[in-house]
Amino acid sequence: MIAAALLALAASAGMGGSADVAPKPLYRDPIHDGAADPSTVYDPASGEWLMFYTNRRADLPLEDDKDVRWVHGTAIGIARSGDGVNWRYGGTAAIPEACTGATLWAPDVERFDGAWHMWVTVVPGVFRDWNAPRFLVHLTSPDLVTWSCGERLELGSDRVIDASVVADPKVGYRLFFNDERMGKAIRTATSTDLVHWKLGARLTDTPGEGPKAFFWRGAWWLVSDAWKGLLVMRSHDGETWTRQPGYILAEPGTSPSDRAKGQHPDVIVSGERAYIVYFVHQDGEDEAKQDPQWHRRSVLQIAELEVQGDVLTVDREAPTHVRLVPPAGEATR
Repeated sequence: MIAAALLALAASAGMGGSADVAPKPLYRDPIHDGAADPSTVYDPASGEWLMFYTNRRADLPLEDDKDVRWVHGTAIGIARSGDGVNWRYGGTAAIPEACTGATLWAPDVERFDGAWHMWVTVVPGVFRDWNAPRFLVHLTSPDLVTWSCGERLELGSDRVIDASVVADPKVGYRLFFNDERMGKAIRTATSTDLVHWKLGARLTDTPGEGPKAFFWRGAWWLVSDAWKGLLVMRSHDGETWTRQPGYILAEPGTSPSDRAKGQHPDVIVSGERAYIVYFVHQDGEDEAKQDPQWHRRSVLQIAELEVQGDVLTVDREAPTHVRLVPPAGEATR
């Protein structure tokens, strides 16, 4: 009954209003109501946008508030959209168990040289607490449907999560990730082949997770979840970074389903425009007053980014007119 109701809610969420104005929420997972950690790509084969996300089991009944099994045993969910405004549930990613584990978090899906890649955080089991090893696994796919095992990344720690990989002609590829053994700092690594990685600098001196790196308007940007809003860093070369004062999406919004800080973002660069997709816990909603476990639920929201001088800004209260443009050379086949 709950799943059917959420399916109906998800189907109706994109209806009404201007055709290109995103609803709030942008997307709600109809299975467990715990969508988080999105990664969005354009699929030229289908002409649709696909959003991969952590499918948290937010509806799992638990008697102990400290029991975190609801964020374990998680699959990678998929949402699909033809316009970036109206999203529908597309099942879960077919990720092989042979090289992963019972718990999958925070996919980063990228297309490099015509091939699809996914880096996913793996926790080898379902745990009641946070004391478990975590590592990153690289997967490849010809079609975003069938995934093949690659390698487990060796990054000098048994507790690494949340990959963000970008192509940089100067070095090949850059990886940004969270090293929990280093005070949950955001760290970097570089590679020429997407297989062997050379560890680089520690970028943050404060704890955080969920980094997302992207190039936009002549600069590199890195946005990460500091649990009190999103920390923003800027670079002219991808190596030397400057931290932006304050945090974006730190203040809760006023619209229903957006009444908490923004967390673990994705960024979609679409021509000259860029959109940030973030998840929001539902502890600020009316349902949370009646259901003490409602705060675990989370939805995905979208807002447009702007740059004022060298400062990245976002207005979560403004209507978000979403017009997604496929990457150059990726028209529907």
